[in-house]
Amino acid sequence: MKQALMILTIVASLAGASLAAAGSKSIDLPPDGAQLKPSSLPGYAKAQANCVACHSAEYMQYQPATAPRPYWDAMVKRMKVVFKAPIDDADMPAIVDYLAKTYGNEQPK
Repeated sequence: MKQALMILTIVASLAGASLAAAGSKSIDLPPDGAQLKPSSLPGYAKAQANCVACHSAEYMQYQPATAPRPYWDAMVKRMKVVFKAPIDDADMPAIVDYLAKTYGNEQPK
């Protein structure tokens, strides 16, 4: 038992040394050329604080312009539930309203 513990300790030490030797890596991303469409809707500021913290504003531009409110509601819920976006439940309706009216089928014609 002591021999197995000693072997495990040696293996763990070697693994830790390997990780330390690898060092940290960094990447440089290009600047995000897309911005959210400005709006006086309360959801605009909330989308800036929540949505583009994780992904580009281009993501919204690639969604269908015919997408109805339930589509945007499902997308916001998906970001929170599946991708663990830290969106406050109280902010979700305002974000959905902004997205539906700015990128979805509720856009002014």
